[in-house]
Amino acid sequence: MRLSRALRAVLVAATALSLVACAGLPTSGPVNVGLALGDDGDVPDFAQLASGPMPGANPREIVSGFLLAAITPADDWATAREFLTEDLRDDWKPQAGVTIDSTVSSRVIDADVDEESEEAEDATAAAVRVQLDQVAELDGTGAYSEATGTARTAFRLVREKGGEWRISEAQDGIVLDADSFSRAYKKHALQYFDQSWTHLVPDVRWFPAAWPTAADARRGSMATVITRALVAGEPSPWLAPAVRSAFVGDVALARDAVPVDSSQVAEVALTRAALSASGQALARMRTQLEASLAGLGVSEVRFTVDGTTLEANRVALDPPADSGVLVLTDDTFGSTRGVEVSPLSGITAQIAKITEPIAAIDVAADGGMAAVQLTDGRVLAVSDGDTVVLDERAGLVAPSVDLFGFTWSVPRDRPSELSAWNREVEANRVAQAWPDAGSISHLRVSSDGARVAAVLSEGGQRRLVVAAVIRGEDGVPSQLGEVRDVARIAGTVQGLAWQGVDALLVLSAATDPLLTTHIVGGPATAITAPDGALAINGARSADGVRVLGSDGVLYAQRGSSWQEWLTGVRVLATRAGY
Repeated sequence: MRLSRALRAVLVAATALSLVACAGLPTSGPVNVGLALGDDGDVPDFAQLASGPMPGANPREIVSGFLLAAITPADDWATAREFLTEDLRDDWKPQAGVTIDSTVSSRVIDADVDEESEEAEDATAAAVRVQLDQVAELDGTGAYSEATGTARTAFRLVREKGGEWRISEAQDGIVLDADSFSRAYKKHALQYFDQSWTHLVPDVRWFPAAWPTAADARRGSMATVITRALVAGEPSPWLAPAVRSAFVGDVALARDAVPVDSSQVAEVALTRAALSASGQALARMRTQLEASLAGLGVSEVRFTVDGTTLEANRVALDPPADSGVLVLTDDTFGSTRGVEVSPLSGITAQIAKITEPIAAIDVAADGGMAAVQLTDGRVLAVSDGDTVVLDERAGLVAPSVDLFGFTWSVPRDRPSELSAWNREVEANRVAQAWPDAGSISHLRVSSDGARVAAVLSEGGQRRLVVAAVIRGEDGVPSQLGEVRDVARIAGTVQGLAWQGVDALLVLSAATDPLLTTHIVGGPATAITAPDGALAINGARSADGVRVLGSDGVLYAQRGSSWQEWLTGVRVLATRAGY
């Protein structure tokens, strides 16, 4: 006998309340970033967050319960599968992707069965349509992308022999609200080499924080998931033209398990094809994989073939230069140490000779030169004892110096006319530069030289985008890869910078000044910026970020507030790659 509608409604409401009360699951709020890379924290017990179908639940309630159960990946989403028919239970693929909704309460569910009608008692089939306020999506490889707008999906249900409704047709993948996503999935970066094999480039992915199956836990947990993704997978399509992987050919995992011992050594069993790999190839493999697993605390990767250890060295990598805090004051230009400004050898004296007002300064990673933009828009190359005009085109945006010493500049109203100037004052046209953009206001090349970020405008909308930098064998940038959207931006953009290797900072002047951190391949967080904020620098971490106000005061973030750090600053300069 079925439960009465009134009793059923009470039970469903009580279940929903218990989910929120016991789990503390938020149902609204902004997108939040999960734990920092490498911070495992306590693995949450997601089994406590969802329950199976209630007896007598109607089609609308079954679909609602199924969507809520996506928060529980334990045992390959066993709780969510309880809402499915036996035929669909085995075929449904939850790890095919994630649709990320702004909030649970935004879902609009429409059923073609009126649960209050007499006909509903005899119905044997039903359809339920769901509308989502989509903010992002995750594909089957764990790659995140913004996907704003309305998303719709439909479910078909049948009444089984016992009288209970179950879902007979559903799309693969799961639906999570934004807050739940940040709790249920964690950020990890697969590491690839740049085209010169000298620097590593991150490719951010998101994997479940709790293991979907007991087998995953036995395989060595997240170390196995990351290793499998790096060895058997490929870089994200937008990034692929700018990176290389050492895991090529027939080299593959011989065992689908990567145990990590108490000394934080990960043992990776490879197929016999690894025996024919060169020492250089093995060194690159080890370097690439160790960097990918470093966020888990892994200190060493040990390769084996048929139980025998392979000798593999590491590739010597140059860490990104410390960006420091570079400022131009009324008295000098240099790097700050407390309230003191220390000059840069060669550069400071040459900048002092410039009599025209200066709008922007970007210093090369090796400190050997700086790109200086005057307030009239011209871009100069400044080095020890030498200052030359690089670019005199009208309406140039602030220049960006890359890892290889090329100075990037582009006219604001002609984004496709992007040029990269070498130190011999030779311009190299960079092809395929934002062909569909109407204008560009900011650009910054990453510290690895493999990616360039830009703020573009098209049809009245501002977009933060990234693209791969494709270079020739001599390091000369020849063209950009496909444009990858990171986010849409409201308000006028005052500044763009890299924070670390996988996040972009956007200083915008909306109703109130905002500083937004956008993970390249992840969600964003925003904080209020100081009043009158005009410019921002980049840094390895948030501790090195500074914001310049219109009154010449330089601010540093301390906790949740901004504190005055230095006064009398005319220009907040930047370092190449940040």
